[in-house]
Amino acid sequence: MKLEFEYGHGTMAAELPDNTDVFIPGVTVPDPPYIPEDQLKEKTLESIRNPIGMEPLSKLAFKGAKVTIIFPDRVKGGEQPTSHRKISIRLILDELYAAGVKKEDILLICSNGLHPKNKEQDIRAVLGDELFNEFWYTHQIINHDSEDYDHLVDLGTTKRGDPVLMNKYVYDSDVAILIGHTQGNPYGGYSGGYKHCATGITHWRSIASHHVPQVMHRADFTPVSGHSLMRTKFDEIGQHMEKMMGKKFFCCDAVLDSKSRQIEINSGWAKEMQPVSWKTADKRTYVPFAEKKYDVMVFGMPQNFHYGDGMGTNPIMMMQALSAQVIRHKRVMSENCVIICSSICNGYFHDELWPYLRELYDMFQHDYSNTLPDMNRYGEYFATNEEYIRKYRFCNAFHPFHGFSMMSCGHIAEMNTSAIYIVGAQDPGYARGMGLKTRATFEEALEDAKRKFVGPNPNILALPLAFKTAAAHLCMKGEDPKA
Repeated sequence: MKLEFEYGHGTMAAELPDNTDVFIPGVTVPDPPYIPEDQLKEKTLESIRNPIGMEPLSKLAFKGAKVTIIFPDRVKGGEQPTSHRKISIRLILDELYAAGVKKEDILLICSNGLHPKNKEQDIRAVLGDELFNEFWYTHQIINHDSEDYDHLVDLGTTKRGDPVLMNKYVYDSDVAILIGHTQGNPYGGYSGGYKHCATGITHWRSIASHHVPQVMHRADFTPVSGHSLMRTKFDEIGQHMEKMMGKKFFCCDAVLDSKSRQIEINSGWAKEMQPVSWKTADKRTYVPFAEKKYDVMVFGMPQNFHYGDGMGTNPIMMMQALSAQVIRHKRVMSENCVIICSSICNGYFHDELWPYLRELYDMFQHDYSNTLPDMNRYGEYFATNEEYIRKYRFCNAFHPFHGFSMMSCGHIAEMNTSAIYIVGAQDPGYARGMGLKTRATFEEALEDAKRKFVGPNPNILALPLAFKTAAAHLCMKGEDPKA
């Protein structure tokens, strides 16, 4: 069969055996039905007014209250006119105003964490023209700045000893509202809930307690689950924030489908709301698809996706993307599984977005750095580099520690595969510098894999659109993914 896989800004064709299994999220196995557009406001408002485990905003808010509304950056997708952010924030504002809160006492905060500060056009795309025009020009929309120590508060450590530093605007507010998405995520199962505050409004030292090899290379991290040590740490950090603030976060999370449409809306206290939200999210995310384990997994990598332009060409970000597929699909991979992935791999690092990754890549080629975890010892050196910090704060770059969370993830693909082939690389040395094999075509890579790793008749899984839709977590039919 002939299939097209993502490649650069277009696609690359592959001729694969006719018995290849193909999975496209939301198509091969349909998502649960999404809420019709004409019912979205009604369903969202019903959720907001009937929160799980805490009082509604009509009782939490009051005249003179300072309110922060924390919303995720564009990495989480969903910029359509009916996106969860746009609908929920407007309805929440109406509830706040009805309770006596003044507009000037409301601050909207983008929870970008260690991600780049969102540019003006990014904020407009995420929030829509109406909300943007209402709050941007009065300076009531800001990005979280994890290096702005005048607006961070040190809350000590969790009982486990993990440091917790958080956004001071949120800490000082009377009502703190988290707008989140319950969508499949290789880092801890789902976005939203306590993951939102534990990564989005905190500091690199907090994130360094969980986005590191000793957490990400554990057996409970791959395949992805909601009971990993990482997820436990998210919950502990979020609950420590609540304890020290003396208030609960009011969460409003949407379970999203493959096209970021709302399947279900849940609001309330994350500790009690998350399990409810996950029940529906599990039906879309953990898909019992496979009847056999796969020896070869085939997909394509565009140049621009998820974290930004260059994600599919920057060698360290490529490794993270490869590993994300392994984390999601490990349940259906054989022990000797091989990945074949198209990437233009042209040496484009996007130095403005990731100003430190070229240096990291070069260092990885030297000084006894045999695997990516060998680089972790440089984490604090990069995380405290003033020039890289300034680029994060003032030039819309990723924070330098973010690269180490990417490297910790990037090693997982090597841990769980026999080989990884990059096909179509224009500058293949970058792929080989990460320990990847290179071939010109899918067909050449598959023939080589047959000779060396998987035998003449491998079970093959093709994943077109792997990075352009909200991915599922594939499971074996009859398997309990929660076991």
